[in-house]
Amino acid sequence: MTILKAENVVKDFAEGRGNIRVLKGISFDLERGEIVALEGPSGSGKTTLLSILGCILTPTRGDVVIDGVKAGEATLAGIRRRSLGFVFQQFNLFPSLTAVENVEYALNVKGVKGREARAEAERVIDAVGLAERQGFLPRDLSGGQKQRVAIARALAGNAPILLADEPTANLDSVVGGQVLEMFRDLARKENRALVVVTHDPKVRTIADRVATIRDGQLAA
Repeated sequence: MTILKAENVVKDFAEGRGNIRVLKGISFDLERGEIVALEGPSGSGKTTLLSILGCILTPTRGDVVIDGVKAGEATLAGIRRRSLGFVFQQFNLFPSLTAVENVEYALNVKGVKGREARAEAERVIDAVGLAERQGFLPRDLSGGQKQRVAIARALAGNAPILLADEPTANLDSVVGGQVLEMFRDLARKENRALVVVTHDPKVRTIADRVATIRDGQLAA
């Protein structure tokens, strides 16, 4: 079942007195439980496409439909809260919040508060294997543990789609492999759909398919 669909997406950015076209008519489908590795050279448009799929940017032209809802200015925030989880390369954790509090804060933003938020945060922290470190600040966690917190934050609220931008870039090969195994389990056991922007060839080992962007277009 298709959970995300992009149709003829074009994205222009202003440059000087003119525009530069970064995406040139991309169409893309994502199925429930599917993992797609999104590859391409630097500057090809990968992160721009991920940002549009994640309702962070709006396309200049074209449509994006997520979990049955067409993304538009009036629906972006609601779609992000309900349907999307993000895993960033740089973790983006709040340094003054503990691991569980970082996850709890993400739930607060989605409208989940109080005991319900804490219980859900503890559940997903346990799911990524950090129950014993839930009270640690980011400075006291390893790179792999920080990435697990970032994944827990993305999982909180049961978002059906996870979007990851170079999630293994700052991890050693062992920890990176563990993160990829976690992604594979999320797709297989929880039927979550994942798009993983990457330069890491190991992502191919868990991907159902590889989509390659060159010069703003999906390669045939």
